[in-house]
Amino acid sequence: MSAENLAGKGLATKIIHAGAEPDPSTGAIMTPIFQTSTYVQSAPGQHKGYEYARSQNPTRKALEEAYAILENGKYGLAFSSGVAATDAVIKLMNPGDEVIAASDMYGGTYRLFTKIFEKFGIKFIYVDTTNAGNIKAVVTANTKLIWLETPTNPLMNITDIAAVSEIAKAAGALLCVDNTFASPYLQNPIDFGADIVMHSATKYLGGHSDVIQGCLVMNDHDLREKLYLIQKSCGAVPGPMDCFLVLRGIKTLHVRMKQHCENGIAIAHCLRNHPKVATVYWPGFEDSAGYAVAKKQMRGFGGMISFTLKDESVEAANKVLSSTKIFSLAESLGGVESLINHPASMTHASIPRAERIKNGLSDGLIRLSVGIEDAVDLIADLEQAIG
Repeated sequence: MSAENLAGKGLATKIIHAGAEPDPSTGAIMTPIFQTSTYVQSAPGQHKGYEYARSQNPTRKALEEAYAILENGKYGLAFSSGVAATDAVIKLMNPGDEVIAASDMYGGTYRLFTKIFEKFGIKFIYVDTTNAGNIKAVVTANTKLIWLETPTNPLMNITDIAAVSEIAKAAGALLCVDNTFASPYLQNPIDFGADIVMHSATKYLGGHSDVIQGCLVMNDHDLREKLYLIQKSCGAVPGPMDCFLVLRGIKTLHVRMKQHCENGIAIAHCLRNHPKVATVYWPGFEDSAGYAVAKKQMRGFGGMISFTLKDESVEAANKVLSSTKIFSLAESLGGVESLINHPASMTHASIPRAERIKNGLSDGLIRLSVGIEDAVDLIADLEQAIG
């Protein structure tokens, strides 16, 4: 269903119907998987809007429309992974440009910035973005992009998107928000002034740990054209089967996220009350530093939680990581099943230890992606693992 027809509709209605139109040739209610590499033209340059599948694919087009509708944007672009989507945004930069980014961020993004793009003369400046003043203090005439995660990975820090948007606009810079941890169900950064929203659609949008994909959403047509040129020219596009899987996953986003949030509340409070747990990182605690901002810009607090034990040794953390029965020890997040992760040796291992420690990511930190199983079983599993 088009954005026009969904205007003013409820979130669940938008989630189920975004980008979905019955197939005109058969009436199929699900978007077909157009498994083709090319399209027949009636004459040179005369076609039905599709020339070559790297540039366009009907299944991908439906998904891109869905992405835009879910994020209250005009344009969506699908990529072969979240990192590929991030890569496309940084390719908007030129040598000498400066990018301000969060010091607490996904290790794969940090690796892309430092190992790939720094050598092309792009400068990356890392600050604590929870205080917008820290960003404003490092803005220069060369600042062209501000890159945010909120909540951050893995410390669940919250940044005021609207406040940073004002700084970006005053500087003539783009603001891109990685919205992976929140999903469009909980947060829509464009509503708060973001120019671009990025997702690793592998996570909550796909929701079933069976696909790798990323996306970008924006409102500005010229920006869309620039990013589409990068998408088409560099070729990091998802195949039609992957697009179909994400389209299918999106249809249950609202019911899954409700359960992720309910389970997250139960587990966050259980961990906070556990005698062997030192600190729980979750934005839903009323006394957490980011609670007021999270309450303002999010509809709920999600199912991502990190914690440390009072025994700060890696050995104590490893015992927990190796002892769960329902939580699976694995990278990634956002699937229906619960995952447990050790950021220092897994998702954030590419960040030098000194940098991790400086930014509060200890060797003993444990990250949970709380799934949609029965909360009582998840709590019992964590309790037996912690001991």
